[in-house]
Amino acid sequence: PIYRYVPEWLQGTLLRNGPGLFNLGATEYNHWFDGMALIHSFTFKDGEVYYRSKFLRSDTFKKNTQANKIVVSEFGTMIYPDPCKNIFSKAFSYLLAAIPDFTDNNLINIIRYGEDYYASSEVNYINQIDPMTLDVIVKMNYRNHIALNMATAHPHYDDEGNTYNMGTALMRFGMPNYVIFKVPVNASDKEHKKPALRKVKQVCNIPFRSTLFPSYFHSFGMTENYIIFVEQPFKLDIVRLATAIFRSVNWASCLKYDKEDITLIHLVDKKTGKAVSTKFYTDALVVFHHINAYEDDGHVVFDMITYKDGNLYEMFYLANLRKETQEFIESNKVNISPPISQRFVLPLTVDKDTPNGTNLVRLKDTTAKVVMQRDGSLYCLPETIFEGLELPGMNYKFNGKKYRYFYGSRVEWTPHPNKVIGKVDIVTRKYTEWTEEDCYPSEPVFVASPGAVEEDDGVILTSVVSLNPKKSPFMLVLNAKTFEEIARASIDASIHVDLHGHFIPTQSTN
Repeated sequence: PIYRYVPEWLQGTLLRNGPGLFNLGATEYNHWFDGMALIHSFTFKDGEVYYRSKFLRSDTFKKNTQANKIVVSEFGTMIYPDPCKNIFSKAFSYLLAAIPDFTDNNLINIIRYGEDYYASSEVNYINQIDPMTLDVIVKMNYRNHIALNMATAHPHYDDEGNTYNMGTALMRFGMPNYVIFKVPVNASDKEHKKPALRKVKQVCNIPFRSTLFPSYFHSFGMTENYIIFVEQPFKLDIVRLATAIFRSVNWASCLKYDKEDITLIHLVDKKTGKAVSTKFYTDALVVFHHINAYEDDGHVVFDMITYKDGNLYEMFYLANLRKETQEFIESNKVNISPPISQRFVLPLTVDKDTPNGTNLVRLKDTTAKVVMQRDGSLYCLPETIFEGLELPGMNYKFNGKKYRYFYGSRVEWTPHPNKVIGKVDIVTRKYTEWTEEDCYPSEPVFVASPGAVEEDDGVILTSVVSLNPKKSPFMLVLNAKTFEEIARASIDASIHVDLHGHFIPTQSTN
């Protein structure tokens, strides 16, 4: 059916997170990913949409606003110590800890552990929030529950509601390694206010390939039985990170891309915690977002959005975003590769007597290959699905299962890169999009229709901002099948472009 209004079956709250404040007093952040976290909520109830927003009342926010200047370092903005203070004491404590104490300005995503919701970035701090009021309930430190310095803001949720996530343990915790962990669905204890993380369980440790240069990762893949971790040659320089404040460099400069290196692919059994012994690898690449992964006839198939360089973060320095459009295009089109949606396939059973050069992929619906090498390792050649989409979303009921559709934001090299949202049919390669002049939609979020059977039976939600001052921002509701507009709800407030979010159905918010 075509609705003139928001469908009444759509009941729940869409939480969105992203940077929203870039100046404090006379000080200004250098990078878009540094801005103070601003959380938006769009509550859908009986055909109406209610909007609320609030800056995340993190410790960082409180310190900055109290001082009326930026006093806490962020990803691309380093704040240096007051020379009047004991610099030698600070130096000793920094070196002792091996890495600095990070900000709790959690601006990337909203994630769930148990029945609790958290504003999250990629550091050891997360802030639990009330999804209705957006107030901070408590600041949490992963380190109090599991040996981690950093963790992703893109966990996975299985069919039972358990949460899986990945983090990095650095020198402070002994031998450095990547850590996969699980928080069970029943981890929350509302009566005693105990943190959900108290029930965290470590699934697996994966040693760094290079002790002082761990791979940066923003997300990972998960199927019914496996975790897929891509150890890419986009690396964190640990010594540079630990001494950044004394070298007068920011944390962003501690990330380096080694285009001459390979990309290792780790496959971990979720139940046993053991990594598959086969060495899978591919050419150097950079990945931020996995799309989906599943198992098919003795293979693990996973799709992700890859780049041929590590320059994407450079584009979001505010000095770059303020350039005139043509200057911005010229300076970034050459330096930054486009996002490419690629499919990789890993055979689960490998005959060691397979002749060199043999392709081990037996699936008929993909051109991806895995080629046996002389040393027994397997070289993966991906299939390209689509070029130009980022911030992928899908029907999460198909997460870890064979699927057909994904949605995303079309990337163009302009100072406002997400001007279009699109839908890709992986089987037919049909591409459908929504666009409107002067409009910039956020990451698309899929919500299934009640009782839906077909994968794309539902709606796409996206908050849209406009550069036209006469045009109010609005919440857009699209038919996920056709990408035709069902409804839009204008918002009488200033809305910022955001990053990621989480839809909470009404029954989960009671």
